[in-house]
Amino acid sequence: MSEEQSSAAAGRPPRQSRTGNTSTGARKAASKSNRSRAREFALQALYQHLVGRNDATAIDMFTRDLAGFHKADTAHYDALLHGCITTEAELDALIVPKLDRQLAEISPIEHAVMWIGTYEFLHCPDVPWRVVLNECIELAKEFGGTDGHKYVNAVLNGLAPSLRSVEVAADKAAG
Repeated sequence: MSEEQSSAAAGRPPRQSRTGNTSTGARKAASKSNRSRAREFALQALYQHLVGRNDATAIDMFTRDLAGFHKADTAHYDALLHGCITTEAELDALIVPKLDRQLAEISPIEHAVMWIGTYEFLHCPDVPWRVVLNECIELAKEFGGTDGHKYVNAVLNGLAPSLRSVEVAADKAAG
């Protein structure tokens, strides 16, 4: 029995596909940019670093063998993975004052997403701050806990005015 037939038999209309989204609401892989894919692979790699304290080179080699990696922006992935690991103390020092709990109580997914956002705020001026924020919220929605994206949003929104002050002020002035 097809999905349409089972929907009709159950008395409900067939599912409408949403452009760019899977049936669960996640973005379809085909609609993701190379940079979005790079962030996803970097997130997976940073998770391994946070949870297992695995060596960056070993994590990198493993991640590059994952299905779909060839579609990612490898330069951005490299910058995120190695940049976040190299500057993790600096990133945590910026993140911790924005937290309402101990860093150890933060999910490793949300922690890694906050690293990615903070790193991009600091080192990727070609990526608009609102894009960084939106991409990180989407990562947290897709890979994190139920309301983890709200926490990531609050922390990164709190950091943006100090890390991207001119850009944030210009956005607010523009309305």
